[in-house]
Amino acid sequence: MTESRKEERARRHIRIRKKVSGTPERLRLSVYRSLNHIYAQLIDDSKGYTVVAASTRDKELQTGKSHKGNVQAAKQVGALIAKRALDKGIKKVVFDRSGYLYHGAVKALAEATREAGLEF
Repeated sequence: MTESRKEERARRHIRIRKKVSGTPERLRLSVYRSLNHIYAQLIDDSKGYTVVAASTRDKELQTGKSHKGNVQAAKQVGALIAKRALDKGIKKVVFDRSGYLYHGAVKALAEATREAGLEF
């Protein structure tokens, strides 16, 4: 039987999460990608809360009616979450691609975050 793409991604995500967790010293940078938007958040798994979040739905990134789930939007979100993290004194994170392939928007977000100053 073949699984849907959503189920395959969920299985990959579970497999990744067995190895990747956020600690207070090194938060987890989690990415979620929908058809229309991309979201990123820094999570402390030991306490179970989100420290910093950014997405294409933020007011800072609302410019016009262009599609928000593309590579250019992902670069903006990556730069924004890095800026917010650095403002809170966070420099090191661990990247959680949430089962998505490291390609396209996910890769663009990761690279923009690195360029803006976060280390992972």
